[in-house]
Amino acid sequence: MLTMKTTDKDSILANAREEGVSFINLQFCDMLGVVKSVTIPLSQFEDAIDFGKWFDGSSIEGFARIAESDMFLLPDLGTFRVIPWDTIPGKRHARVICNIFLPDGTPFVGDPRGTLQRMVNKARDLGYEFNTGPELEFFLFRSNEPGKIEPLPHDQGGYFDLSTDLAMDVRADMTNALEAMGIEVETSHHEVAQGQHEIDFKYADAVCTADNAVTFRYTLKAVAQRHGLHCTFMPKPIFGVNGSGMHTHMSLFKNGENAFYDANDPYGLSELARHFIAGVLEHAKGMIAILAPTVNSYKRLVPGYEAPVYISWARNNRSALIRIPRINPRQPKATRVELRCPDPTTNPYLAFAVMLAAGLDGIERKLALSAPVEEDLYHMGLDERMNRHVEALPGSLGEALEYLSKDEVVKNALGEHLFNRFVEAKTQEWDEYRLQVTEWERQRYLEIF
Repeated sequence: MLTMKTTDKDSILANAREEGVSFINLQFCDMLGVVKSVTIPLSQFEDAIDFGKWFDGSSIEGFARIAESDMFLLPDLGTFRVIPWDTIPGKRHARVICNIFLPDGTPFVGDPRGTLQRMVNKARDLGYEFNTGPELEFFLFRSNEPGKIEPLPHDQGGYFDLSTDLAMDVRADMTNALEAMGIEVETSHHEVAQGQHEIDFKYADAVCTADNAVTFRYTLKAVAQRHGLHCTFMPKPIFGVNGSGMHTHMSLFKNGENAFYDANDPYGLSELARHFIAGVLEHAKGMIAILAPTVNSYKRLVPGYEAPVYISWARNNRSALIRIPRINPRQPKATRVELRCPDPTTNPYLAFAVMLAAGLDGIERKLALSAPVEEDLYHMGLDERMNRHVEALPGSLGEALEYLSKDEVVKNALGEHLFNRFVEAKTQEWDEYRLQVTEWERQRYLEIF
């Protein structure tokens, strides 16, 4: 059995042959976090490891123009995995995640994985290791007709339900598949809404976690399909019920110790952690277009469904944007902050990059952290929120893009290329949406006016 994360070429090639692998998927992500792949026969893998594999990037969202389309993929051998649900002899696949380079050998500035690596390296130069742990929620849907996806929840269960949870076996298969892909699962359970679930995996350094989050999404979709179900990470697929978030836990380590921990602080937070949180809160409006990147995202970010809307922090208040999980003094390394606004349609590489950039800006500028708000913000009046300087996140993708365009810290974290391509693509999405005439509008206005 191959040791996970080995980077020894000969060991990986030998393992691929032992496992009966015939094809290698050279994987990467486009700007929107969609997994792309160039498939090569095993016989070409060694050459790809040594020299990379050329591909045309002109048709990939956020990549090059036609005049500058030639790029090459270079495998990160630590991400090599044999795909566990691919068992047909002669057709077995393995995957390896790649970084993207230009013909002259320089990293491609539009590579989301490379963007996160640059931010992680900036933190490392300051002496910090950035760890993240996302919680991706999802829905399982069934359909009345083969091949037709409808918002029909797979079960009638609720939060942590057992007797009405029809997906226990499905989640068990998902967990086994994730662990076979090198992802250490910690818990799984039914979520609040009917047909909604959550599987949590262990935190790691930000690049590894982003790799795992991308792998998580397509693994769960593949397993669900084998059960005749559809797995969706759409933030708000059903009106009137809780949507799916991607709450993300973050911490900085220095010299092997958690730099966020202070035993003498009431919340267990160091001064550095407080600066970090202040930075994230200050840039929340500027980075929400990255963390909640679809029109549908803002139908989740509304009061009343445990989705954070107001820019504040607290320990016990789940209506706050940032929550501080209770800290066990015997486990100081578990000290972390939980950002609750991202949803699972985000590109995790870009999401973690802008979160880190915002936090580091708070540290570098020594931003003061506002007082926590432990009251339920959903039931707090506008006047009181204003008196306590509690602002709200943008209410639409269009508004979020305006704030993104004004935030230099977030723009610099993305880089000029990705920023311009992202705003261009998402502005087009917003325009297409706002020009639609919906059935709701026809029912409401057609007969009246």
